[in-house]
Order: sequence, then C-alpha cells, then structure tokens
Amino acid sequence: MMVKVKAPGSCGELVQGTIKGNNFLITCPIDLYSEVTVLTDLRQFGIIGSKLRLAIDKTLHYLQITDNQLSIAVKSDLPSGKGMASSSADISAACQAIALGAGKSLTPDEIADIALSIEPTDGIFYPGIMLFDHIHGQLRRSLGKPPEIMIAVFDVGGEVDTLYFNRRNDLIRLNREKEAQVERALEMVITGLRQRNSVLIGRGATLSAMANQKILYKPYLEKMIKISQRFGALGVNAAHSGTVLGIMFDSQSLADHSECIAAVQDACPDTRYIRTVKLIAGGLEKQEGESDEWKACF
Repeated sequence: MMVKVKAPGSCGELVQGTIKGNNFLITCPIDLYSEVTVLTDLRQFGIIGSKLRLAIDKTLHYLQITDNQLSIAVKSDLPSGKGMASSSADISAACQAIALGAGKSLTPDEIADIALSIEPTDGIFYPGIMLFDHIHGQLRRSLGKPPEIMIAVFDVGGEVDTLYFNRRNDLIRLNREKEAQVERALEMVITGLRQRNSVLIGRGATLSAMANQKILYKPYLEKMIKISQRFGALGVNAAHSGTVLGIMFDSQSLADHSECIAAVQDACPDTRYIRTVKLIAGGLEKQEGESDEWKACF
C-alpha cells in the first residue's frame, strides 16, 4: 500500500514574539509543499535525516506500531535554514503518513506534541491560520482562513539553525523589549483575519518584521518596505528566525507586482528572488492507494 501526505511550507511568520513572556507565532502557510510517501511493501527506500528518523520512531512508539517495515521517501519544494518551515513540513507529513500507512490517523495536536518534542515547530499543519506557541505548544488557537494574498519571497542570504537560535542567551530579554510592538502587530493581524482586511494584515506583519531587527537583522528590510509602498503592496513579512522576506500583495491588484520585484532586485543586489506564492489555509493533505486526488487530512 502507498500513502502520500503533503504539508505546506511557510514564508516566515505573519507575527512572532512573546506576550508576557509567552512565545507565539502566527503562521504564514504558502503553496509550496513537503511531500512524504510511505510504502508498506518495501518496494523502495528513501534517505532521510536524523530529525525525520526521530519523528518516525516517535510516531511508531506513540501509535504502538511494532511492525515498522516501512519505506519512506521525501520530496520537498522547501529549502532548509531559510525560515520556510521545511523541518516542520517534513516532520508533520511523515507523522501522518506513518499513521495512515498503519490504518490510523493523528490529530493536529498529536502531531504538534511529537514535533515539539524534537524541535521548535511551526503550526503549518493545522488547518487555517494559527496562533501557536512554537516552543512549548501551550497556545494553539485557530484564527480562521486568510484573504487572497500573494507573497513575493526573497532570500537575504545565509542559513539559520532553529535549535541554536531559540537557545540564544539574549533571546528572552530581546523578546521582552519588543513586546509592545509585537502586541500591536498581533492585534492588527488578528483583526485583519477576522475582518478579511488584507491591509491590516500587511501592516501588522510589517510592524513585526521591523520589531525583529534587533533579534535577527535583515539587510535591506527597510529599503524593501519603502519600495513595496511605492508599488502599492500590503507590507513586508519576515522569517523571524530565518533568512526570507516576503512582499505581500492583494491578489486582486497585482498590476505592479513584477515591477516591484524588479525594483527590489535592482536596489537590493544581494537578495535573491525565490518565487511568488499564495498565502493559504494550512493543514495536511493525503493520497491513499491508487488515488491521485488530494484530500484534507482533518
């Protein structure tokens, strides 16, 4: 039997920080995916990393599956170390694929518990947009579905190790210092999602990106914000523990989209334009058996 599960990646986060010392992020799932295939008849083998192997072992243990003669293959659109939730997508898709291959299923909360026991985790596998504690999982709140927003994704260069970043000695202090800005950004984005107001979402995401500069500085962020305003974009969001920035556009008014990208590339020569993606509702999708149809897992 063959089971495929795909999980979306992210373009960083819409907001990230702490409120009263409690960690949180607002997910920014996009239409780039990590796809995990599980075969139960050992027709092929995949080479997988240590994090994914640990996730598989933990899933097998949690589901009390002792017959673990499974073949795993991973195909991903997501580069690692950039803040695009590549590990969270791999791990969540693998957990559910293992469960489905054994005739079982995991809830998003169960997947979160497994993933968080391995590393800080993005909540992209939950349906919709999530307010999520990416460190301890104490906060898990659905904020609904996003309006139609497109994001031009840029990489400012380098890589960030998520585990190392979240163990920084100065992180608690720096997060505390920006809490007032983060709280305003949080209110804007939550209100924007509730009202389906793309402008508010863009403003909140931009404020959060700017507030994060003292924690993980992004070259060209301020310049990209000015350029995006000139071309009528909604704002700029950031991978708060990664290297990508996203210029957000209302999908109904993309007339100056390509001109904005060209202007950024001209003014910010060390950045790399990756591609333009769609902000989507998160969640896992599956294919089982011979079906080519993708269906929601939850």
